[in-house]
Amino acid sequence: MDNSVAILLRLLHQAYDRKAWHGTNLRGSLRGLTPAQAAWRPAPGRHSIQELALHCAYWKYTVVRRITGAKRGSFPLKGSNFFARPGVPTAEEWNADLRLLEETHRDLIATVGSLRDRDLARKAPGGTGAVTIEAVVYGVACHDVYHAGQIQLIKRGKK
Repeated sequence: MDNSVAILLRLLHQAYDRKAWHGTNLRGSLRGLTPAQAAWRPAPGRHSIQELALHCAYWKYTVVRRITGAKRGSFPLKGSNFFARPGVPTAEEWNADLRLLEETHRDLIATVGSLRDRDLARKAPGGTGAVTIEAVVYGVACHDVYHAGQIQLIKRGKK
């Protein structure tokens, strides 16, 4: 495996499910939450943790699609970006959402792992502007860390 691709894979893992110096990663921020905790909103019109988890899954899917050039429309949920989840999910529904996040992360890791360093400078298909594959991979890792922090703050608000 090329060195830059290996570094990106470590970054993705630390942001999602491996120990990192920055604190809780995305998967760690979701660990042990009940469906009621996942559905709680800090204020009207704000996103729940469940919605943030699905949002992260969607953007992992989007990055895979941008790297591979795949067409839109194959994400398992209807819509894009944020997916409204009114009410409290059942345990099965919440676990299905967590599995979707895990599956999209595995797809992302496999896709990035198939790259060579020379691929990273290519423009990522789709989207707007001349964004490289390397930039979208860095971006999705930062996205995970950002939302992990947001989830940690939401959990503190739920007493």
